Amino acid sequence: MTEPSTSPPADRDPDADPDIGTDATSGARLRLRLLFPGSMIGPGKIELLERIRSEGSISAAGRGMKMSYKRAWMLVEEMNAAFRAPLVESARGGPGGGGAQLTETGEAVVRHYRALIAATLSAGAGEIAAIEGLLRGESGGPEDPDMSDGK
Repeated sequence: MTEPSTSPPADRDPDADPDIGTDATSGARLRLRLLFPGSMIGPGKIELLERIRSEGSISAAGRGMKMSYKRAWMLVEEMNAAFRAPLVESARGGPGGGGAQLTETGEAVVRHYRALIAATLSAGAGEIAAIEGLLRGESGGPEDPDMSDGK
C-alpha cells in the first residue's frame, strides 16, 4: 500500500482545492474540524491563514476565497481572540500600504493542523481503503445493478 500524501507545502497554491488532506491511494479527501469549547478551527480558517501568509493581505486572502472583506476580517478577529496570542498581525493601509502576516503562533497553528491531517491520513489509511471498498461504482465496490430490467 502506498503511503498517504503528507500535508501540502507551506506555500501551497492558493488556487488549489481547499480540501486539506488527500489520501494518495484512493483520492479520498479529509476535512477535519477541531471543536474546542468556545472556538473551532478547520479547513476554511487554515486556508485563510495560508492565503494571508502568501498574499500578505487579509482582504486579498478573502477575495481569493470569494469571501467578503468583512467576513475575512471577522474570522481573523475570531481566531485572534480564541488563542492566547494573535494568529495574524495587520497594519493599516496608507501611503506605505498596509498588510498582514502570520505571527509565530499563527504559523504554529497551521503547522500543527497540517501535521494532524497527515497523521490522521496515515493512521486511517486502512479504514479509508475499507470504506472505499464498500462504495458502489468506479471506486472499487460492486456496480449498481440496473433494477429496472430495461424499463
